[in-house]
Amino acid sequence: MPQMLDKPLFESVFRNHFRELCLYALNYVKDFEISREIVQDGFIRLWEKRDTIDPSKPVKAYMKTVIRNRCLNYLRDNKKFNTGLFNLDELPSEEIFGQSDKLVEEEIRTKIGEAIGELPGKCREIFVLNRYENLKYQEIADRLNISIKTVETQMSKALSHIRNRLKEFITVLWILWMIIG
Repeated sequence: MPQMLDKPLFESVFRNHFRELCLYALNYVKDFEISREIVQDGFIRLWEKRDTIDPSKPVKAYMKTVIRNRCLNYLRDNKKFNTGLFNLDELPSEEIFGQSDKLVEEEIRTKIGEAIGELPGKCREIFVLNRYENLKYQEIADRLNISIKTVETQMSKALSHIRNRLKEFITVLWILWMIIG
């Protein structure tokens, strides 16, 4: 049976690697506070599993794996799709691209509005709650008294429909997203 991860070794790992692991998580989640929470949760998990961790093996590598997985879970659960892609308020203004691009912007806004308007009622409601009220999937599920899986399915349908309706503009939207994202 491997030797247990003791308190001094745990504290040493924490002191020596906390900041580095926060920066590692930041590369995934792009939010310092979230990255700190993820790393703190990772250290809590390390402490809870200290009886099964072999301290002769690289604890830092174990922590990086835990942090990476927690970051990916966070992205899956909270940032499944880039929310900036359909945020109409963040489309570049005419000062940046000129008057001709303003016409394209207005046409894209119109098409997005039409596409959202074509969504079935509940699907549209879920989309609006997520994209315009910035509610997370779990918050939407709680508010509407539905499962999170239903929210995920409806968001997937909504985004698929909008992408399909905007396929002629996808290249333009992608370029705008790259510039403002």
